[in-house]
Amino acid sequence: MSHFPRKDRPRNRLLALMSEADFAAVRGYLRPVDLPRGAVLGRPYQPVEEFCFVEEGLASQVTLTKDDRRHEVGVYGHEGGGPVSLLLGIETTPYEITMQLPGRGLMITSWALRTLMRDSLSFRSLLLTFLYTTTVQTAYTASSNSSALVGERLSRWLLMCHDRAEGNELALTHEFLGVMLGVRRAGVTHAVHLLEGAGMIRGSRGLITIRDREKLLAAAGETYGKPEAEYERVLGPMPRGRG
Repeated sequence: MSHFPRKDRPRNRLLALMSEADFAAVRGYLRPVDLPRGAVLGRPYQPVEEFCFVEEGLASQVTLTKDDRRHEVGVYGHEGGGPVSLLLGIETTPYEITMQLPGRGLMITSWALRTLMRDSLSFRSLLLTFLYTTTVQTAYTASSNSSALVGERLSRWLLMCHDRAEGNELALTHEFLGVMLGVRRAGVTHAVHLLEGAGMIRGSRGLITIRDREKLLAAAGETYGKPEAEYERVLGPMPRGRG
């Protein structure tokens, strides 16, 4: 696996890490797309025909329950792509995957992805390594949801969004924060006010501004950092989108 990104490559971390031969092979299959907020990258148990290497923005993976409750289980941005089920040759996903922060990406058909992974061990190894990092993130999300306080969990999600955003302003509604945290709107409002009062963030209608990342890190405690460190251990420095 090559770890020498070329300046003329796309911003997506996985594409930047590919060997010269792998990138030459994949390049012709990539289709640039705009990814507005709300763009759907996957619907539960519906066929998925394309994998998206995210260049900018934030994709959210959400589980849906029988009583229509929604819980976020993971996010990805320009450090990766999805749906990750395609990396295992499974052309459906159990998640609803939508863009929560708008951006752009590079699409590749599931057929081309499968063919390239079959033909190149290094290409397959790189993408499966990324898949491994998503399982680590999901595991820590489950751990955080079961044991951490709402304020800690909110701090963690905001840091994860900040890592993948352009600048310090995050266009996140209280409704979506509720999906992130698995709590009712009143609980979200209370947690946001606590972080605001401590000078960590500033909240307005549909917008969260990060004011003090170091305080957020302290507030998140052990809920944030280990999945990010594991990504960097196996794939190198995790790109940060913030300004």
